[in-house]
Amino acid sequence: MLFGKKTGIKNDNRDRYERVRRLMWIKCESCGRLVFYKDYKDNLYICPRCNHAFMMNPKQRFDLLFDNNNWTKLELPTVSDDPLQFVDRMPYAERLAEAREDTGANDAVVSADGVVGGVPTTVCVLNGFFMMGSMGRAAGDGIIASMEHAFELHQPFVMVTSSGGARMQENILSLMQMARTTVAVNKLHANKIPYIVILTDPTFGGVTASFAMLGDIHIAESGARIGFAGRRVIEQNIREKLPSGFQTAEYLYEHGMVDMVVNRADLHDALSRVLAVLTKQPREPKPISVTTPKYDASKKIRGMGENAAYDKVLLARHENRPHFLDYINGIVDDWTYLAGDRLYGEDAAMGSGIGYWRGIPAVIIGQEQGRTIETRQKHRFGMPNPDGYRKAQRMMELAQRFDLPLISLFDTAGAFAGREGEERGQSQAIAATISAGLRVKTPYVAVNVGQGGSGGAIAIGTGDRVLMLENAIYSVIAPESCASILWKDNKFRAVASAAMKLTARDMADMNVIDKIIVEPSGGAHNDWQTTMEMLAAAVVEQIRELETIPVDELPARRAEKFLAMTRDVEIFGPSSEHLHDHDEH
Repeated sequence: MLFGKKTGIKNDNRDRYERVRRLMWIKCESCGRLVFYKDYKDNLYICPRCNHAFMMNPKQRFDLLFDNNNWTKLELPTVSDDPLQFVDRMPYAERLAEAREDTGANDAVVSADGVVGGVPTTVCVLNGFFMMGSMGRAAGDGIIASMEHAFELHQPFVMVTSSGGARMQENILSLMQMARTTVAVNKLHANKIPYIVILTDPTFGGVTASFAMLGDIHIAESGARIGFAGRRVIEQNIREKLPSGFQTAEYLYEHGMVDMVVNRADLHDALSRVLAVLTKQPREPKPISVTTPKYDASKKIRGMGENAAYDKVLLARHENRPHFLDYINGIVDDWTYLAGDRLYGEDAAMGSGIGYWRGIPAVIIGQEQGRTIETRQKHRFGMPNPDGYRKAQRMMELAQRFDLPLISLFDTAGAFAGREGEERGQSQAIAATISAGLRVKTPYVAVNVGQGGSGGAIAIGTGDRVLMLENAIYSVIAPESCASILWKDNKFRAVASAAMKLTARDMADMNVIDKIIVEPSGGAHNDWQTTMEMLAAAVVEQIRELETIPVDELPARRAEKFLAMTRDVEIFGPSSEHLHDHDEH
């Protein structure tokens, strides 16, 4: 709010009004401190004292998001006012007239065309200053018309929300906008037009329960309040106090509803990176340049030397071996981490996102184990809960929708065995992920980069091509557990390793994998640079081959590949020549 006496200056004197405001102070509605208006404006309408982000009007949003503040406003359809002749403390018609006079807009939706990160884009803004951005007939028609416009131009559509929800003065006519706008969203999805939602403060009610939560990517502005029912309504209903961070952008991130939380100043760049990948803008691959972390090479690894198979197990688990995020940082350009299963939570054990793999725009998933005590706890040692697998399914759908190759780097001891996982459907989540991977209509390359443990690994291992690093392992159970169950003694772990035939060479002999990626001398943990160069090149080679196959044929070929596995594994029965040699000795 302005500090001082209201000026009463209306739209016809807006220029003079703005000059006055620049000389005045505002009072922050969050911290209550006085802030000089110029400092407030220069800080993108964020309080420099407490970082509270004030609402922005459509022009300010367009200037923030479009390249070089260059954009063209769209003409949107108009509708008749006040069809219900609604009156509360004042007639609805008078409320509309007042809102139009205050904002200079016909209704709550304003849209524009421009360029974002070099990509022609339509941006639609729900104006929170116009009756709290509530959605009535005019807003619904404006959103639909804007989406139709993006569809006709076949260019990305960005929705910026700030709304209290449905407009009560239009009752059922407002409620129907939830279905009408969803029809338009479905059309964007069906025609593979990127639909990005930027959720700002506040976004509630029928807006979140329709088009605002149906984006391909959800970006929440830091600190934004987002939800269905308002905090006060919930507290009255359940008769208890809600936590302080409830319904904030950060809260929704933790609970899997948004892909990222971004500060206002970084919105343009974040949006540019996402649009570049989804629209497959060309990128030259950057040189791979990584440094192998130092470790104590003299430290004896317990169990090493018992036999060749168990040595591979220990190398696959080596503490200095690169993990998912290491490969991402070393190989991938313009990486954007995407979070959440849109159902319950964000599982850090399953990494996912989009970026350029050696110049190829792609969706990339994989288990991250962590390296320090803190990160291992955060990532749960690379053992996902159901939320992680459902996030992987979402990424598979994203890859198919935008014809992007899917790359998975699997590295896990297995799915997480815990109470919460069972309560949320661990088995179903793994099964559904296997199913999604087998039917996805896009090139799919899976790489076993370390531990390929049980269902946790095969969930994201059903690629058109399955590669395996030389010192990785693949097994239904850890050899230590196998020894404890079958030999009744963990000390037979090396014997179990050999018997299980879990090495990359074994996998190739049994036709479980398509290619072994050779590791540097001593193992990947000794030379990250060479490992990443070889892995990156191997994946590119497979993607280029798969791109020559019509995508509609890929699921059937993939299915036949896996159906053929295990039909003929007599290779491990001793040949007659070997039997003869044995008899002679």
